[in-house]
Amino acid sequence: MINFTMKKLTLKELNRISVTEFQAMKKSPVVLVLDNIRSALNVGSAFRTGDAFAVEKVVLCGITAQPPHREILKTAIGATGSVSWEYYEDNVAAITALKEQGYQLVAVEQAEESKTLENFPFSREDKYALIFGNEVTGVAQPVMNLVDQCIEIPQFGTKHSLNISVSIGVVLWEFIRNRKPA
Repeated sequence: MINFTMKKLTLKELNRISVTEFQAMKKSPVVLVLDNIRSALNVGSAFRTGDAFAVEKVVLCGITAQPPHREILKTAIGATGSVSWEYYEDNVAAITALKEQGYQLVAVEQAEESKTLENFPFSREDKYALIFGNEVTGVAQPVMNLVDQCIEIPQFGTKHSLNISVSIGVVLWEFIRNRKPA
């Protein structure tokens, strides 16, 4: 029997960068677009995950809550101060602006001709706007009409979807994992 003790690292031992250092550092070439998200808790989680993976920014659209909102702040745990964000009332205007800035528009949605996440060809040269939709209705059809590609996360159970905060974590991890230098 092997007996050893695994010691957790303290916050000091994690040696995290400051918000100022984070804001100045080079970011992953990805933007999170939140299309009419109902839950402010999910929005806060998006900010926190965006901080963890150093995204360029979070774009909030339509009914999506904006900081400072109590429920966003509860789950973001300060990430609204580190991650840049923008708000657009019109989701189509938001993604049109991102397209004009050279982003590949990629919906995370169950749709015809979607590619499964593990088969999506993330390019090291391109920058991406990953679009996540409403918890009930998904990415709005007018947005789907404009996207370049669509990713679907494989699922094997009885449910037809994952919580948006889980989806963001899964997709961002795969994005980062596939963009590492060879």
